[in-house]
Amino acid sequence: MSSAVPVDLPVRGHPVTVAGSSPRAAAVTGSLVNAGAAVTVATADPTPYLDDLAARGLVTLHRRDLIESDIDSAAIVFAYTGDPSHDRLIRKLAMFHKRLCILDPHDGASTPQTEGIGRVILVGGGPGDPGLLTVAGRDALARAHVIVTDRLAPVGVLAGIAPHATIIDVSKIPGGRRPEQAAINELLVEHAAMGRTVVRFKGGDGFVFGRGGEERDHCERAGIPVEVIPGVSSSIAAPASARIPVTHRGLTQGFTVITGHVPPGHPESTIDYAALARSNTTLILMMAVANLGAIADELISAGMDPDTPAAVVADGCLPSQRVVRATVSTICAAASAAEIRPPATTIVGQVAAFAGERQASAPASNAANAAPTSGPKTGTHE
Repeated sequence: MSSAVPVDLPVRGHPVTVAGSSPRAAAVTGSLVNAGAAVTVATADPTPYLDDLAARGLVTLHRRDLIESDIDSAAIVFAYTGDPSHDRLIRKLAMFHKRLCILDPHDGASTPQTEGIGRVILVGGGPGDPGLLTVAGRDALARAHVIVTDRLAPVGVLAGIAPHATIIDVSKIPGGRRPEQAAINELLVEHAAMGRTVVRFKGGDGFVFGRGGEERDHCERAGIPVEVIPGVSSSIAAPASARIPVTHRGLTQGFTVITGHVPPGHPESTIDYAALARSNTTLILMMAVANLGAIADELISAGMDPDTPAAVVADGCLPSQRVVRATVSTICAAASAAEIRPPATTIVGQVAAFAGERQASAPASNAANAAPTSGPKTGTHE
């Protein structure tokens, strides 16, 4: 009979230390971040997902094994090293320091081997807020034997809804570690061929700059059945979270989503920026932080009004969300001054001034009826 009692811990605002970088450590760390804890992670070998959380300022990362001062400074310690004997040693140290220590309840668990061909489910996890994960997505995760996850997926939900699944982190970090897509494709086939249900878990929607089409094609060519569960795309969710509608009656009748991972003129760029500058639709730029200045200059050179409103939404839909508002001619400088880093979504068009103008000029009682006007000439951030 199990001696464990499931409880919800009120961790918001409290210092919490996670020891280790096991697959389950990533899930519990994400869950603690979502819950508002002040999280410190101690591990000599952080996963790409943990590296990314630290780079975005969401956790404090010590690139070393846990030491006693990490325990002493924490209200709760989570021992998730992946080594049950080491975890028990951490618990003894925590008891000596009169700290509550939670052990990984699934240490030593192995992925089940089943007969026949399994399947792959491509799940879009939404823009990061666990509440924006679809019901179908949650159900698929709960049934999974293996979950192959990206850095922008809401990994924190896995600790609760997929406690027995094997979690594999294949996060691609901008300017950092980037597993080859071919290796990820083969990983999906390898586990599904063993009869397992494999969930490929991505942020946003996997078919919007998420290489979901490549993964579906590769699995089906290998004879693996594939199911697709769409997710809420950050291309529209991040602007909405910043109170920016991508379309608005009387302002724009459409929007265009493009990737900015390469600058205009790059051999890999196939985008007609001159056509976009004349389109009179809202432009949504994904993965464009590094090339924002070059893209803005190209749009202006192609005839876009330099005073066209623009905004950048960083960490859209997350508690760490920040919004920078400016014009297309000043948005790069404004984002740089605010030290905006990926993930971020850029909006260019009259709607980018919509919420900012309403907040700045409309009394609270009349804000719902205030009409949008032209954008600010200088950058602001909130």
